Amino acid sequence: MSNDYTGIRRIADKTASKRCADRLLAMRRTLAPLRRRRNDGSLLLATWNIRDFDSNKFGWGPRLPESFYYIAEILSSFDLVAVQEVTRDLRPLEKLLRILGPDWDFIATDVTEGTGGNNERMAFLFNRDRVRFRRIAGEIVLPQGQLVVGLTGEGAERSDDPGLQFARSPFLVSFASGWFSFSLCTVHIYFGDEGGAQLERRIAEIDRLAAFLAKRQDSASRAAGGSAGGENFIVLGDFNVVSPEHRTMQALRKHGFEVPAPIDGRNIPDRDHFYDQIATRVRDDRFEVVTGGIVDPYGDVFRDEDLETYRPYFESRIPEGADAKKVLSVYRQWRTWQLSDHSPLWVEIATDFADKYLEPLAAD
Repeated sequence: MSNDYTGIRRIADKTASKRCADRLLAMRRTLAPLRRRRNDGSLLLATWNIRDFDSNKFGWGPRLPESFYYIAEILSSFDLVAVQEVTRDLRPLEKLLRILGPDWDFIATDVTEGTGGNNERMAFLFNRDRVRFRRIAGEIVLPQGQLVVGLTGEGAERSDDPGLQFARSPFLVSFASGWFSFSLCTVHIYFGDEGGAQLERRIAEIDRLAAFLAKRQDSASRAAGGSAGGENFIVLGDFNVVSPEHRTMQALRKHGFEVPAPIDGRNIPDRDHFYDQIATRVRDDRFEVVTGGIVDPYGDVFRDEDLETYRPYFESRIPEGADAKKVLSVYRQWRTWQLSDHSPLWVEIATDFADKYLEPLAAD
């Protein structure tokens, strides 16, 4: 079922309305190969940090009416999407749901208070025809003894510091699609700085989360009497990973989480940012990642050649006397508050295990 485009007619600026329809047609052509992958035997799972959605607290917005349609067009290519940087006001998210149509729903966290939390929520958007919510959801809170290490000065530990919780609490929700049941944990890991104590805190958050989930899975497996028991975990979101070889990624991998080969940064030569990740720690030996990739959100909309079209919206941000190169730089920054400064990352997971279930029965 396609999105609900009827609201485009209500965009007051008829030039913008026409432009929106034209650009959506281009997006649909570009996204058609991805949408053709949707079938009863697999799940299209994605993660997308949609920049500051949608408070305009930085003063670069607000998002234009057409931007909501472009975001929804990308989201609707998938079955289940983890979204980061949803802000306090849920009305923009509800607006997206109206465009996506009645088959879609969402589950969101409460707002994370405090400076590190940045007044953000995290959410899962999912197509109810493709995905079942297993009625288990919660934010991860670390027990005493597993807290993120408290840091001060140049990164030294304080013996009297009990430690920290996550800056933004990871959100764990249980889903099922086809024969595959799993718990999905979305994160927006603390960034801080590129070095020193704040980088150490970022690495510690990734390490503590991965260790927490690994311990939970291993304990459940032992209770079930073997390595095949226990929950299947997938963690995804904005990990603020520096590179596939960096300690930020090592903190995730060392606890048994694996990044599927199709989206492993080492296998995508033109990938220049690695903040977003999808990693798995799965007990079900039938589990298979079929393929995956990254969607370029600016392939058809807010292109460089559209600069003059949108210039009135960011004119006030252009420094006096700016040359063409600077104007383009300001435009490229402005458009990240219309779509995002991140690209959607996705995988296709096999979910039809019927043959593998029936074949042993038929052989008896």
